Amino acid sequence: MSRLDGKHAVIYGAGVIGSAVARAFAREGAKVHLAGRNRATLQPLAEEIGADTAEVDVTDPSSVDAFADGLERIDISFNAVGADDVQGTPLAEMDVEDFMQPIVKLARSQFLTAKAAARKMSDGGVILFFGGSGEPLRDYSIGGFQIALEAVEALRRQLASELGGRGIRTVSIRTGGIIDSIPAGFEGGEALAAGLESMTLTGRGARLEDLGDVAAFVASDKARTMTAATVNISAGALID
Repeated sequence: MSRLDGKHAVIYGAGVIGSAVARAFAREGAKVHLAGRNRATLQPLAEEIGADTAEVDVTDPSSVDAFADGLERIDISFNAVGADDVQGTPLAEMDVEDFMQPIVKLARSQFLTAKAAARKMSDGGVILFFGGSGEPLRDYSIGGFQIALEAVEALRRQLASELGGRGIRTVSIRTGGIIDSIPAGFEGGEALAAGLESMTLTGRGARLEDLGDVAAFVASDKARTMTAATVNISAGALID
């Protein structure tokens, strides 16, 4: 018997991160529902893993609610939608709109999808988050992105406190960078990958397969005691 047999899992966003987790969930027996702005971009992955697809705007309450209401139930929810952040400009020189963009996008979308999931999780469930807290970057201007992740972490902690009595768990997966998520042909990609590897304690950073395997375990009943927590798969690049 696979870890997620009989579970219904929703993945918002089928980019590199969302696709890796969706594949792992399907491999472990879950019925996967893919949601995104463009249904056509979801279709190749859906055909590969036997998933359903739906067009959903994660920043629109009515769109998120209509999608959730159309599902029999939700046992696992994972919002992997990007932040549309602006990077490379020092905070002291950044326009407030560019600074606020990832904070508003992530906080709003994660709130809406978590709220919808909680409403459909009558027998408990798992709300997964990706990113977690991180160290400030000294050599690169990351804009409002890290602040956005911290806002989502605060949301995750509060949800855990309010939903725990209903058997709903919330967990963040924290990485030091996923090596094979760097696009092929990306300028400086090899140097970036080498830098990420060098920051680990083991000499080998997380891959997409690692992310999927950990996400599937955390979403399973084998991890039923894990909530209000962060799972660190950075290979020691981020030390708790």
